[in-house]
Amino acid sequence: MKLYEQLLDDLSQRIEQGYYPVGTKLPSIRSLSGERAVSISTVQEAYQRLEERGMVEVRPKSGYYVQGRSTAPPLPEVSRPAQRPLEVSHWDQVYHLLNSNKGEGHIALGTAMPEIDTPTLKPLKKGLIDAAKLDGAAFLNYCDVKGSEKLRQQIARLALDSGCQLHPDEIIVTSGCQEALVCSLRAVTNPGDVVAVDSPSFYGSTQAIKALGLKALEIPTHPETGISLEALELALEQWPVKAIQVTPTCNNPLGYTMPEERRKALLRLAQQYDLPIIEDDIYGDLFYKSPRPKTIKSFDDEGRVLLCSSFSKTIAYGLRLGWVAPGQCTERVLHKKFVSTVSNPPVQQEAVAEFIAQGSYERHIRKLRMQYQHSRDVMIDLVEELFPPGTRISYPKGGYLLWVELPIEVDTVKLNKRLEASNISIAPGVIFSASGKYRNCMRLNFAKKLDETMRQALRQVAAEAQLLIEEA
Repeated sequence: MKLYEQLLDDLSQRIEQGYYPVGTKLPSIRSLSGERAVSISTVQEAYQRLEERGMVEVRPKSGYYVQGRSTAPPLPEVSRPAQRPLEVSHWDQVYHLLNSNKGEGHIALGTAMPEIDTPTLKPLKKGLIDAAKLDGAAFLNYCDVKGSEKLRQQIARLALDSGCQLHPDEIIVTSGCQEALVCSLRAVTNPGDVVAVDSPSFYGSTQAIKALGLKALEIPTHPETGISLEALELALEQWPVKAIQVTPTCNNPLGYTMPEERRKALLRLAQQYDLPIIEDDIYGDLFYKSPRPKTIKSFDDEGRVLLCSSFSKTIAYGLRLGWVAPGQCTERVLHKKFVSTVSNPPVQQEAVAEFIAQGSYERHIRKLRMQYQHSRDVMIDLVEELFPPGTRISYPKGGYLLWVELPIEVDTVKLNKRLEASNISIAPGVIFSASGKYRNCMRLNFAKKLDETMRQALRQVAAEAQLLIEEA
């Protein structure tokens, strides 16, 4: 690693961790050169790269200052879903979103895919090739149903950052977080049971509820603090809920990160009603600041929290490597995993385990956190500038997904249909609700850098939304 890269990583980490808050003046080039015993050109190069990443700004005759959006935009309203268990619908819309790539030139603004065109993934690509060469015969056989021990060891090590002390034997490797969620639901429910979910809610988990013959009870959710504990308690008193499913950190799609005290209160509520919590932490490592929030699982000393996660959103969606720490449900989840897929391909597990062990995962995550935070601010500025008056926007503190609430006249299903002519797609809000609410909402992805092509696509979305308002 070059000297300027070392300095760049150090300064980036200090900004990310709040050592240099937004608006703070960084040390002068000359003083930092003397302090670090590096050349002036090395410091200049590091500062220039920070400026390119949008982390600092230059003020003439003054110096470099930490840049970042310090205020939240107008947030979406607190959700008001139906107050009864419902059968999940809108599979056709979900399928359309997942298959919305129309080929060359298509701009998929609504999919939840991370940035994969980044140099920090080069060690993983090399690792996949090397892993396949180690022992060809071994990688043509099944591995342990729980997954590679080496990968489970590395997952246990990463879990320490979220406050969890897990033994590798407590972890089961799955085919992405989706299988982790499905196996967890199957382990704690029977057909016809009711599952409480935040609203709006990730369509993968609600479609799993649909597939398993369950009903979803949507709970009002605040765009900053998450699922309403008061509304949840009233629902638990009224309905025979069998499980609670939440995504408390960098929520998809609403973007909230639940405060720690509310996480503890949610766990106490689950204890009071003797219910399991299925915690989806797939975006947890993409929290912009360090340390990242603790999981609900980290406060659980009874094993009632089933913690699900994946490398699909942090590394690459094509790996299909997830995991679950099911606590007291380990044997039941392990059996569901066996009858579902038996085991996962060994090559990916070996390569990802080595990617983490060599420190490449942490470096990759640090870079993406900075990129996503900058892209969030740019995306919010563009939406505020371009979209119709009255538009409300989430303010995620991690990840790369934005929830946009448009004026009530805008039907985002119709909007998505109109955008097809321009080879653009969004994620309509209806797919994030069991009852088809949020028809005037949509989810946008800001993982990729917002170049002129992306900006033009947003202008097109805004123009079509305005036309729908005028027609209404």
